[in-house]
This record gives sequence, C-alpha cells and structure tokens, in this order.
Amino acid sequence: MSFPEPKFIEANGLKLAVYEQGTGVPVVMCHGFPELAFSWRHQIPAVADAGFRAIAADQRGYGRTVDATTGKIPAAIEDYDMEHLTGDMVAMLDELGIDKAIFCGHDWGGFVVWQMPLRHPDRVAGVIGVNTPYIARGPIDPIEAMRATMGEDMYIVFFQKPGAADELFGKDIAKSLRFWYRKSAVTLEDFDNAAPDAAKNLALAKLFEVPEEEWGGDPLLTAEEAAYYHQAFTSTGFTGGLNWYRNFTRNWERSADLPDQVNVPCLMISAANDVVLRPELTEGMEQFCPDLEKHIIPDCGHWTQAEKPDELNALITDWLKRRFA
Repeated sequence: MSFPEPKFIEANGLKLAVYEQGTGVPVVMCHGFPELAFSWRHQIPAVADAGFRAIAADQRGYGRTVDATTGKIPAAIEDYDMEHLTGDMVAMLDELGIDKAIFCGHDWGGFVVWQMPLRHPDRVAGVIGVNTPYIARGPIDPIEAMRATMGEDMYIVFFQKPGAADELFGKDIAKSLRFWYRKSAVTLEDFDNAAPDAAKNLALAKLFEVPEEEWGGDPLLTAEEAAYYHQAFTSTGFTGGLNWYRNFTRNWERSADLPDQVNVPCLMISAANDVVLRPELTEGMEQFCPDLEKHIIPDCGHWTQAEKPDELNALITDWLKRRFA
C-alpha cells in the first residue's frame, strides 16, 4: 500500500494534514463520513498519473488534522458548519498558492464540493460528485423532513443527539469500521421490494446491534487498510465527523440567500446500488448544473472509491483530460 505522507499547513485555524501527488491543474478531493484523505488512496495516484495535481486533506474533525491552538479536533458543534468546511478549502488553496481548483467529493465531501461554487465561485474550476448529487435548498428544515418521513431512528436524525452515536460507535472502533466498510449487499430493486425493517428505514444504530455474522455484504478493507482507519479513529473518535451532520439545520437556515446555479463544468458519478445516495437523486440536476455529464457505475454500493476504483478512476481521468488538460 502506497500513500503519501502529509504536509501540515495552517489554514482557517487548523493544522491541516494535506496529502499531495503530481503536478498540473489541481484536483482537490473531499472525503465523507467516516472517511479520511486515505479514502482517496486509489484515486490520488491515478489523477496524478493523468497529469494533474491530486490533493486530499484529512478534513475538519478527522485524522491528523487538528485545531492549530489546542492540538485537538475543534470542540463546538458550530465549528463544523458549511461555512467552516468550505472556508477550510479556501484557506488551504491560499496556503498552497492555488487560485482555482477542481473539487471532487464523496458522501459528505460531496455536499462540500457542491457548495464551493455557490459560496466561493472564484476558487472553483469544476466539480465532480461521487455518489453525492447536487441538491438544491429545500423549502423546509431537512432534519424535520427526514424525521417526518423516516422517523427518529433514521441515522441522520439519530445522529442529531449529541453523544449518542459517538458513544455507540466509539466503544468498539474496529467493529464500527467493519460495520460501515462493506461491499454492496443488495441491489436497489431488492432493497425496494424488501419488507419494511430497520434497513429500509436506514436505522443504522439498530442494524449495528444485529449479530455481526448476520450483517450483509463482504468486508471491503484489507487488514492493512483497516489498521490505518482504526489508528486514525482511535485518535479522534467519531464526534468531529458526526458534528457535520448536526449542522444540517444550521446550514439550511444560513443558506437562504445563496445562489442555486453551479456555473462550472460538472461531472456526476453515481453508484447503481447506493441505497442512500440513489442514482435517481441526480434527476433534474441539469436545471442547476447546465454543463453536466452523468454516469452510473453498475454493481457498486456506497464506498465507490474502494469498491470500484478502476471504473471510478477511468471516468474521472477521462473527464479531466477532456475538460481541463
């Protein structure tokens, strides 16, 4: 396993761990939950080999990135709102001497990269969404919408309770990583046709209590990869990442005056069997992203970077070469 050592830069009050490879037009990769810059381990060398400057950071609350003053992850829930998350990326560009970059994001990192051209349009040359589509601001608080449609046990609603998910997943980090990092277990069709249960309602906390031998899907990580994640989350815990979720309402409230058009070239790559970030969520994106190309990777679940790295790398590098070589 080859993964670059980070360099540390001070950006937006953080000591930010940044991993780089290659030269050329910069491509910044933003990870999700519970991920790390390491989650792009298959994409960083591929993007660099294609003639681009591949950059990934352990984002706020994760890995080797800490508060520059305390040496720990930022403490307040509000420290993880979208203003901070996008501000971190702008400050990183400043410190690296970069004017504009292409931003590529997966899972929560996808939400960040779609917000970048709305909040900082002068710093964005293009956007790549991996699984996570552009979703325009809705008319009501998204947490209230999720609570009304899927109930209190739906994982994002459950994550709103400070300390609850932190304790549940933090008491056995190795088990938590085995629970999350699994290959797709079902197709969307099978998922939709199944009887209502905890899985159907995305009640991850209840699914976590199911005996491990009954979990679906095969483990995704090698022993070496699992050890890398385990070391990182043993150091930080999961609170930083969970706090991103606890800002859904705050982000919605504070985004009322933002534009809704993404006026840069956009690439959207969906996974056919991602039961949360479903491919049909990309329908209508063209209204907000006029320069949009879309693809779906078959037989792939949520962890696209690791589950189908060759297919993902081919789509990303082909688009980059055509649009930004």
